[in-house]
Amino acid sequence: MLKKSVNHRIGLALHTYEMLAGGDRVMLAVSGGIDSLVLVWLLKFWLRKAPIDYRLLAVHLDMGFGEKEAELVAIQLERLGVPFLIEKTDFGRRAMEAEEGRSGCYHCARQRRNRLFELAREHGCSKIAMGHHQEDIIETFFLNLLWAGNLSTMVPKQELFDGRLALIRPMAYLEKREIREIGTELGIEPVANPCPLATESKRMQTRTLLEESIYPMDPAAKATIFNALANLRPDYLLRKPTGKTAR
Repeated sequence: MLKKSVNHRIGLALHTYEMLAGGDRVMLAVSGGIDSLVLVWLLKFWLRKAPIDYRLLAVHLDMGFGEKEAELVAIQLERLGVPFLIEKTDFGRRAMEAEEGRSGCYHCARQRRNRLFELAREHGCSKIAMGHHQEDIIETFFLNLLWAGNLSTMVPKQELFDGRLALIRPMAYLEKREIREIGTELGIEPVANPCPLATESKRMQTRTLLEESIYPMDPAAKATIFNALANLRPDYLLRKPTGKTAR
């Protein structure tokens, strides 16, 4: 089912970042998009190959935007054959109302993330797996560069709470197109994001910049940027000023 190169890069990410260990209970954060649904299938598929045993629990938080969102996600998870939990919330609606649309994405995402942490603790999960891929990592770097004023990105594995929980991204080395190809072959039907700001966020603006202006400049641009994120040269970066700067 998986191309050899795709299978290799998934294994490389899992091994390089030591994402899974025997006895892990892994929560799969499922948005309903193609990335998170393919991730569910991948980690179930890898259970048959891996020399370790781990347990899976898919979790979908309905953010309160669409009436049928939870139902459609449940259909896909039932087809994939993994234990799952769906929880309806009003995080999205309340974030939009409180901020009148301003910073709503930040507050919505923060509430979702905090609830996932709580559920992981309640269900004894030591890992939360997310469906982020190569483009997501690049976009986050440019998002932070352009809008937050720092050089950082999401990493394939991030330990939290003194190591009691870790976020893992097994598809970190895959491109979006490869994930879509897997989803198509499997007959997975992604659920559209019902958020009214889904196409207006800073991330979408950054994605548009990359896809329309930067990636087309050179066929190797995407790979070059991705590789650069592991090729740091701190000696050639600026120092923070320690005193008053002249104007």
